[in-house]
This record gives sequence, structure tokens and C-alpha cells, in this order.
Amino acid sequence: MFQALHNDALGKLILRLSVAVLMLFHGVPKLLNPGSLGWISDMIAGYGLPAFLAYGVLIGEVIAPVMAIIGWHTRLAGLLMAGNMLVAFLLVHTGEVFMLTENGGWQLELQGMFLFAALAVLFLGSGRIAFKPD
Repeated sequence: MFQALHNDALGKLILRLSVAVLMLFHGVPKLLNPGSLGWISDMIAGYGLPAFLAYGVLIGEVIAPVMAIIGWHTRLAGLLMAGNMLVAFLLVHTGEVFMLTENGGWQLELQGMFLFAALAVLFLGSGRIAFKPD
């Protein structure tokens, strides 16, 4: 019975789909409404960087999740999603890193879950259930 619960490939698929699908929900609205990237480009420009780098969010929130969903260059997809989350931490959430919610949870639980799940995908790879297993 317990042997049936040991399925690394299925576990990797579930992890891959979970982080990628949920990340994609954040990226698709930005893709459909490119004007929504304006506040990101303003923040990037505020750091003295070229504003066009804001379109990198589409790589981390649309292209990389699609790569992870289908299982094509999954480790690269994990790296891109994790990088996207690190940039989000630096641009938007720096002041919240050491904050708790009124219920005692970490203020950045969702962002942390995205970051650490993407890192897990980076280190674990796609598993066997993928377009291009690694």
C-alpha cells in the first residue's frame, strides 16, 4: 500500500503544475494588458535601470510557467520563476520581509511559496512526466 504512494515523477509533476499554473494566473493579466506594466517600469526606472526591463516579468510569469507546465527545459523555467520572485521581493516587498500578518503568519507567505517552489523545481527537474524529461 505505502509503496503506491512513492511516485517521484508524479510528485514532481504536481509541484511543477502547482507553481507554474498559479504563477501564470499572475502573468496572463499583464500579458493581456501591457499598460499594467507601467508601475513596474516606473519602479525599475527609479533604480536607474532601463524601463523596458519591466517586460522581463512576462518571461518569469508567462513563458517560464508554460515551459514548466509542459515540462520543457524545466530547470531553466524554475530558475526564471525564482529570479522573477527575487526581483519582486526587491522591487515591491523589501519592507515586508520581516513582517507578520495579524494572524501571525509571514507577510510574504504567497511570494515565499512561489520562490521556494520554483527553487524546488530548479533542483528537482521535470521528472519523467514531461515533454522533455531532465
